[in-house]
Amino acid sequence: MSEIKKILVANRGEIALRILRTAREMNIATVAIFSEADRNSPHVRYADEAVCIGAAPSSESYLNTKKILEVCHQLNVDAIHPGYGFLSENADFARKTGEAGLIFIGPSPEAIEIMGSKLAAKQAASHYNIPMVPGTAEAISDREQAKQIAHEISYPILIKASAGGGGKGMRIVENEAEFDEQMDRAVSEAISSFGDGAVFIEKYITSPKHIEIQVLGDQHGNIIHLFERECSIQRRHQKVVEEAPSISITPAIRKEMGRCAIDVARSCGYYGAGTVEFIMDENKNFYFLEMNTRLQVEHPVTELITGVDLVKQMIFIAEGKSLAIKQDELHLKGHSIEIRVYAEDPSNNFLPDVGRLERYVRPQGNGVRVDDGFEEGMEIPIYYDPMLAKLITYGQNREEAIQKMIRAIDEYHISGVQTTLSFCRFVMQHNEFTSGRFDTNFVNRFFLPQYLNPAASEPAMQLAAMISAYFMQQKNPEKPSQNNGELPQSSKWKTQRLKGI
Repeated sequence: MSEIKKILVANRGEIALRILRTAREMNIATVAIFSEADRNSPHVRYADEAVCIGAAPSSESYLNTKKILEVCHQLNVDAIHPGYGFLSENADFARKTGEAGLIFIGPSPEAIEIMGSKLAAKQAASHYNIPMVPGTAEAISDREQAKQIAHEISYPILIKASAGGGGKGMRIVENEAEFDEQMDRAVSEAISSFGDGAVFIEKYITSPKHIEIQVLGDQHGNIIHLFERECSIQRRHQKVVEEAPSISITPAIRKEMGRCAIDVARSCGYYGAGTVEFIMDENKNFYFLEMNTRLQVEHPVTELITGVDLVKQMIFIAEGKSLAIKQDELHLKGHSIEIRVYAEDPSNNFLPDVGRLERYVRPQGNGVRVDDGFEEGMEIPIYYDPMLAKLITYGQNREEAIQKMIRAIDEYHISGVQTTLSFCRFVMQHNEFTSGRFDTNFVNRFFLPQYLNPAASEPAMQLAAMISAYFMQQKNPEKPSQNNGELPQSSKWKTQRLKGI
């Protein structure tokens, strides 16, 4: 075992602050890196040592592998925690970290590579009894054969990028007449966003729920699951509201889904914290989608219903310690909901906003938790994901957690930028959500038709898609994006929002 005495957090914002706090509780010294845009961020002041890693663009700072490793050696760092986004699922970075004599607080490079490809992940998981969405097992090379498979599994189908995520390189095909056009678009998006044009097809589940299982594995072959999270409230295929447990999961389904998640992790020799994602149809049949080989944004809801500190467990596992938690010792307790507070305008198709936090007052009270990395007076930088904070509530049951969330939203005062708070309040009070009937189509079916500004038409959606592609590229930093890794200048972005496009 290797004791970790000093950790460098290769991230920013709320997740960097969370990791730094956990390290301090464990009496581990900390190093924060920051870009010029984040010089005044709370995580910079909180760390024992802090180093400016470069200019604001992520390619010159948080993705600068060489500089990060140099800082580690200069400051005698033992380990690197990547958080999520940026370099967290970069197998090459994990490998270089190990070659530099440092501990990567996460899974092995091999596990990251296998699960980083949807096709490779399915092939690895196919050795176990895990349900898969009907479709192709390999990348499409013969279109006519692919059309025949599509006919056999029946339309509608999905064409999906193997290296994709966040909805990029994903096209719904309603019938064979649309196949070639949608195939060309999917391949083009996949190449532009991920540098990999490999695509495959699978049956399109028309009313799906997005359910994921949290897993923990040590380096001795022990793997457990920490139950499920419901992540079906999404915009642009990206989550906005998450909760644990899911109102739609029965104890029998939970047990079987947990078994499948553990086997997926076992299929790639996984250790660390990871998440196995499933899609579930209206008949409660579930299918394996992919595995995220990192800590998830929504990990707090799992922590609250299990009492397990996932960040602390990741550090223990990285040190080579065996899991001290047994599967039969884990029990569901209460209910937790998380909303992502984005600097976005929901009425303008969730277009990101920039500006200064003129007022920023967090809600408080029993059962309310705020994970953030901003303070009143700070500027919201254009260079990174527009998430300001995660607002989490906990109750003895789902209704109590929802009511606490509504109260907390009302007490969360933010001015200077548009946020998703109003949208999340809409969700909490909607009958489809409270009844549990919602699926991943919730935003398009219930919110956008009622609240979308008519001016927010196709140009705004194209801009939102471009911005989404940029942020998704943080997950694949060495692959080109449609806009060469840069966003529009802030003044232009703001003007576009005000014009309603």
